[in-house]
Amino acid sequence: MTENLPALPPLPTLGAVTRRVPASGARRVWRPATVTAVRDETATARTFRLQITAGAGEVVDRHVPGQHYDVRLTAPDGSTAQRSYSIASSPLDGREVELTVERIADGEVSPYLHDEISVGDEVELRGPFGGWFIWRGDTPALLLGGGSGVVPLMAMRRYWHSVGEPVPLRAVVSVRRPEDLYYKGEWGSETTVVHTRQAPPDGRPAGRLAAADLEPLLAALPGPVAYVCGSAGFTEHASQLLVSLGLPAGNVRIERFGPA
Repeated sequence: MTENLPALPPLPTLGAVTRRVPASGARRVWRPATVTAVRDETATARTFRLQITAGAGEVVDRHVPGQHYDVRLTAPDGSTAQRSYSIASSPLDGREVELTVERIADGEVSPYLHDEISVGDEVELRGPFGGWFIWRGDTPALLLGGGSGVVPLMAMRRYWHSVGEPVPLRAVVSVRRPEDLYYKGEWGSETTVVHTRQAPPDGRPAGRLAAADLEPLLAALPGPVAYVCGSAGFTEHASQLLVSLGLPAGNVRIERFGPA
């Protein structure tokens, strides 16, 4: 039953499934946002909690799980750099949002966020953006994330949990090693963790995501939509497995991540 779900924004216009800064960026304004908390997820990933500032009478659009924000940094000489980062928090958090950023050694934005930004600092945000890879919490869902691809899926999982888990949902998280898992301690019994390189001694043997991992989950979900997020290799492999197991291709939504 979903009658009591909090209302989310109307379904946005369909957009590209590959993350890019939108050409029509003027449809959202840049707003300052203050960092209120920072925490490490892994040795190379960090979550930033941000309080978005709005002027008198301004309305900050609430995101739909699966959307992202653009982040802009401005140097003292006036030059700017911007990248898009998925929202990890539930839309019920109001003007506070969480963005989890993987540090890319030769990146233009992520190293600065990791090395220089701390609580009390300010960045600029624009968004939320995204109209294809979103989940409104009213249909059964299968979430498949590889590495940093779990970030928008965590927004979906957090929203689902916060409104009482009203529809069936299952998640599969693929990581190389246990220490690479984002959001440790938060995943519940709905989630299967697949370790591809090194697995705990009491868990599934290490190995690539396989049909045997997905088949029982699909059997437990009535007509799900699958959300697959990660690298190009992961998303291609996972989506092919889903289709081979009988899930209609139209029920598979894909978002591919690249360096930022």
